[in-house]
Amino acid sequence: MSASHVVLGAGPVGRAVVAALTSRGIEPAVVTRSGTSVQGTTSRRADLADPAQADEAVAGAEVVFQCAQPAYHRWPEEFPGLQTRAVAAASSAGALLVVAENLYGYGPVHGPLTQDLPLTATTRKGTVRAQMWHDLEAAHQAGQLRVVAARASDFFGPGVEDSAVGRRVFGPLARGKAVRVAGDPDRLHTYTYVPDFGEAMVRLSETPAAWGKAWHVPNAPTITTRAFAEQAAELAGTRLRLQGTPRWQLRLLGRFMPAVGEIVEMLYEFEEDLVVDHTPYATLLGDHATPLDEALAATLE
Repeated sequence: MSASHVVLGAGPVGRAVVAALTSRGIEPAVVTRSGTSVQGTTSRRADLADPAQADEAVAGAEVVFQCAQPAYHRWPEEFPGLQTRAVAAASSAGALLVVAENLYGYGPVHGPLTQDLPLTATTRKGTVRAQMWHDLEAAHQAGQLRVVAARASDFFGPGVEDSAVGRRVFGPLARGKAVRVAGDPDRLHTYTYVPDFGEAMVRLSETPAAWGKAWHVPNAPTITTRAFAEQAAELAGTRLRLQGTPRWQLRLLGRFMPAVGEIVEMLYEFEEDLVVDHTPYATLLGDHATPLDEALAATLE
């Protein structure tokens, strides 16, 4: 049985897309390698590394949401191939491809991060991200398929585990334990609430005027990481004990935990201000960013 909307991946972003779709009365199919069951959806088991399985998984779809990704420390080796197969499958189905992206492709930027900036990253993961978008844009312009991308900052929210502000922050914070964050906690840093990310991806899928571009999703007003954590601790009824993690310590930890080691090349995002502007999206589709206190309360709960 075909579904008009197919979500690749059942992580926090995929589930946020599912929630936005089901709120509209749409029952999507969710595709994972293990056939993960997600409430309100049809589950499909497929290994996207196999082109035949990928094609079968999205057959009949009108919209495909690409929310799948490899392990963080395997991005350069595996992510481009995964996305290439998602493009081929969506193209074969004649579907719109909606892609979840981040901000790595820009590289270090002085001043607000706007979506019209060039992708000039030189880090391993940033270079991969930039090239993946250029490939998507070229496929769209060549008429191979229709594409639109949503770019989020480091995200948080219910079910978010492996993020700069995932379980390693909210877990100890809720228990009143010491919290360690990357970089300088007194720098401004935009954080994305994952339900807002999912809603943005669905709104972009519904808006032909948005297709062919990459858009910054709505975020609550930017504050420092310390202020973000202080507000969360106040809502949790705990006393905040916050520590930054220097570059040398991340390198050391990375010898034992590859995903932590991969943070080092992206540490510039946390050592300088990172302020993301989403004015073009808000102008076209409205500013639906959840107020930070509501987002933090839902995450803590």
